[in-house]
Amino acid sequence: MTVTDISEISKSKVKVCIDHDIYFALYKGEMRKYAVKENQEISQELYDMLINEVLLRRAKLRCMNLLKSRDYTKHQLETKLRQGIYPGEVIDAAVAYVVSYGYVDDTKYAGEYIRCAGNSKSRRQIENDLQRKGVPKDEIEKAYALCAEEDELADEQELIKKLLEKKHFDRQNASYEERRKMVGFLYRKGFGLDDIYEVVGQNGE
Repeated sequence: MTVTDISEISKSKVKVCIDHDIYFALYKGEMRKYAVKENQEISQELYDMLINEVLLRRAKLRCMNLLKSRDYTKHQLETKLRQGIYPGEVIDAAVAYVVSYGYVDDTKYAGEYIRCAGNSKSRRQIENDLQRKGVPKDEIEKAYALCAEEDELADEQELIKKLLEKKHFDRQNASYEERRKMVGFLYRKGFGLDDIYEVVGQNGE
């Protein structure tokens, strides 16, 4: 294995490239300590030690520090570690570590989000939000099932009524055009047409 490139990240850190393929960040003090130099060979033993001790320990601490301030999904933690230039094997091991202790639970995260956002957002909006946060679809479905069992799901028709009140929409006296625009607005918000028409009415009804 060869150190094919070393580039400065900051005054204290550098990015190391091994065999034009593996990238990770080290502090300059660590570079000196382990005699890591550009265009020089690095033994498998030293590489394994850097990966499994130096970088993995640091990645675990990074995850724990992030989780002190708020909850993260697995995907969000992986993204944070990638931004910190940790190699894939370190990212996988560090995230698996915090998951194993229950510090990261995508189903629980999704459930909390559903309970918090469910009073203002449609199910489709919430599902889209969670997928953008990297929560797998099956975990979202599990979370919805758990919330349903605990009777913690908002009624979508009631949500629509709240939105109409907020918009000062007069369902009784609205014109066909006003209803059509409101239906489009609610559909873009992620509500189902059956629920929308049930509350708003259709064809001027």
